[in-house]
Amino acid sequence: MRFDEEDDNAKPRFANPLPKKRFGQHFLTDKNLIRKIVAAAGVAEKDQVLEIGPGRGALTEGLIEAGAIVTAVEVDRNLSRLLQERFPSDRLTVMEADAMKVSFADLSREKKHKFKLVANLPYNISGPILAKFLKEREAFSVMVLMFQKEVAERIASGPGTKSYGVLSVLSQAYTDVKIEFHVSRNLFNPKPKVDSSVVSFRVLDRPRIEIEDEAFFKAVVKSAFGTRRKTLLNSLKVLGFGKDSLLRALEEAGIDPGRRGETLDMTGFGALTRALAKLTD
Repeated sequence: MRFDEEDDNAKPRFANPLPKKRFGQHFLTDKNLIRKIVAAAGVAEKDQVLEIGPGRGALTEGLIEAGAIVTAVEVDRNLSRLLQERFPSDRLTVMEADAMKVSFADLSREKKHKFKLVANLPYNISGPILAKFLKEREAFSVMVLMFQKEVAERIASGPGTKSYGVLSVLSQAYTDVKIEFHVSRNLFNPKPKVDSSVVSFRVLDRPRIEIEDEAFFKAVVKSAFGTRRKTLLNSLKVLGFGKDSLLRALEEAGIDPGRRGETLDMTGFGALTRALAKLTD
């Protein structure tokens, strides 16, 4: 029996709750899309999958049918109860919590395994929660996430493009990023105002470049993109270094002070971070 079939002994009390705008809910409705997401994550029998914001459980059903053992984080109490009633407890564990407040690293250590992370993310938290996932990437082997199409393109873009930015650098420093496919807005209920894209992140065993202090690396990247029209020499001043110190660091990194942050590739950001770190020794 499919999980969405009903009989006298298996009727959820909270059938089809209405989407809540405050949670940014847009429920998936297309079975083929769900199969493509599950395939992009390479979900197989007995895989441990973490799903963020499962909603009514359409994607959850696809993951379980593929053989996954799913841990779902759902902030909406009614949806949490619906999921617990709809799916067997040996295949789904529901955490009623705000994903931004969950320590995924602690959860992974507690469970003694890494997760495949799969999520249709609310647009209103996609940037902050991706940053959180990257910070706690030790919890994941792969992440397959849905974003607003514009955000997905920003994540996957390279140096010298208008969309290249902080999320691009941080994502590509720690993972192999790929836009798997684009998704029409017509495949959601309610229909959002924009199209979406599914992006995969294959977590690297070690960062793509040498990074000794991840917090400082992130601070350097954010400052470099803080004011796009300014040169690196001016943008980096927010880090608290004087002009002469910045000039020395840029020279050591082999970077023209007149360049802008969006022109630096991963190697450039690595060299810049190491040179600036020496100023703090």
